[in-house]
Amino acid sequence: MSRRILAIDPAIRNTGFAVLEQRDGQRTPTPLAYGTIKNKASLRQSACLLAITEHLREVIRTHQPNECAVEGIIYVQSHRTAITMGAARAAALIAAAEAGLEIREYAPKRVKQSVVGRGAADKDQVAFMVRALLGLRETPDHDAADALAIGLTHLTESSSPAAKLNPPASI
Repeated sequence: MSRRILAIDPAIRNTGFAVLEQRDGQRTPTPLAYGTIKNKASLRQSACLLAITEHLREVIRTHQPNECAVEGIIYVQSHRTAITMGAARAAALIAAAEAGLEIREYAPKRVKQSVVGRGAADKDQVAFMVRALLGLRETPDHDAADALAIGLTHLTESSSPAAKLNPPASI
């Protein structure tokens, strides 16, 4: 039996995504796909949201994940930024929910702690550790690396005995 995780780091201009597979007895998951959905600055927000949803629908159709992990909402000082980030997150969640995936969310600090060992790690450290942990030939861009880190966190935490006592938030 195997688990396939769709992991998402949502943002209006650069949404990171990853699909990781872990088979029974396999120690290190296999990255099946990862990348960044890049929306040009000239695109209207509504077009960006549609692009995020459509791209993730295609990833889901192609790779058939059975679980989804997404970065939780982060604190921002600007209401406008919060609304934009929330809209990008909603676009991503719609694609996962349409596919019937169980969705779990992970706080950014929790992901950094899980992958790097430090909740205040910077993006370069996360990308470096993701490359090392997955044995990648090159370092993924920051948004894809964040999605891979979210997927790794989900696989680690959802399969541990402690997860049953303190499960990640379900959406």
